[in-house]
Amino acid sequence: MPDDTRSASPALRIFLWSRAAIWVVAIIAVVFFERADPGAEWDSPRLHELGTVIDVWARWDSNWFLKIAGEGYSWPSSTPAFLPLYPFLVAGLGFVLFGHPLLAGVVVSLVAGSAAFVLLYRLTAVKLGAATAQHTVLYLALAPTSLFFGAVYSESLFLLLAVGTFLFAEKGSFWKAGGLAGLALLTRSAGVALLPALIVFAWRSPDRRRALAGVAIAPILFALYPLLLALWIGRPLAFLDAQRVVWERHLSPAGPIGGLVAAVQDRQALDLAVTCIVIALGVVAWRRIGAPYGLYVLVSLALPLAVYSTKAPLLSMQRFVVVAFPAFMALATIMHSRKATVVTAAILSAALAVYVVRWSLWYWVA
Repeated sequence: MPDDTRSASPALRIFLWSRAAIWVVAIIAVVFFERADPGAEWDSPRLHELGTVIDVWARWDSNWFLKIAGEGYSWPSSTPAFLPLYPFLVAGLGFVLFGHPLLAGVVVSLVAGSAAFVLLYRLTAVKLGAATAQHTVLYLALAPTSLFFGAVYSESLFLLLAVGTFLFAEKGSFWKAGGLAGLALLTRSAGVALLPALIVFAWRSPDRRRALAGVAIAPILFALYPLLLALWIGRPLAFLDAQRVVWERHLSPAGPIGGLVAAVQDRQALDLAVTCIVIALGVVAWRRIGAPYGLYVLVSLALPLAVYSTKAPLLSMQRFVVVAFPAFMALATIMHSRKATVVTAAILSAALAVYVVRWSLWYWVA
């Protein structure tokens, strides 16, 4: 009998059929309800050269990743806000694919997403059992913003690196965990949330000093990005300037509470509800799975809440939380009966379908 903790088939099966269903919904939406492309102002000449089937996965911020892949960083622009690992991988694969970075971006996202699901299944199976692992990857696959795991966005790559970080930390391989956390930091700023979790793992290690030294690799790797910006555009902190100028993100004196209060005042009911649910799941993860897991979820939320956008306090929050994978592990420990699974999957699927249609028709999603 195969070892369920090592098997890749349940996670791969769920990832592949869910992506196939999302593609079908997206194509139907575009074919029957296509509207004018409001992304023209983003000056993205490559978005349509491969046809509707592929370019449906390049919306909104995808343009910045493709621009970096094709032209590199510039200033003044929004490009420094997007960290380099994902667009550089897209650029490399795009060269192999004869100058098609859009197709390369979709391939990178799908490959990284499938690998992330496999690793998440294995991690959860070891911690909570195979049944909970299957529910975890199912709920993650059906999450409304899981559509980004196949889009030209960095969510898939970041999820892969985050789950890999936890896997190596659980095994006590802190040099590898620190290295992956550093790569996660070079993929998304949310990688900062991995550091407190890693420090907890390292503090509990029998060889604490060596473990903490391994964790220190992460910020050292991230330091390559300011160095890159300094050499490329002469502004090592341009990634902070872009967030402040373009997205109007500012640090709240009240910390995460400031973002929550601003969201209430701005009447962001849906985003606020999702945020509160994920906070609750973070607490559940802390209690049922372990402090590093809960800490990662809660810090992942605390960062965008403390440094929120004055345009919309919870801007992109639903997309941010989809990579907070312990929240889905926690959800699977709660919704584990057959009836609860069916109801939860049905609700998530309906919301996902709506989000895919909106995304396909160029309405803002997350």
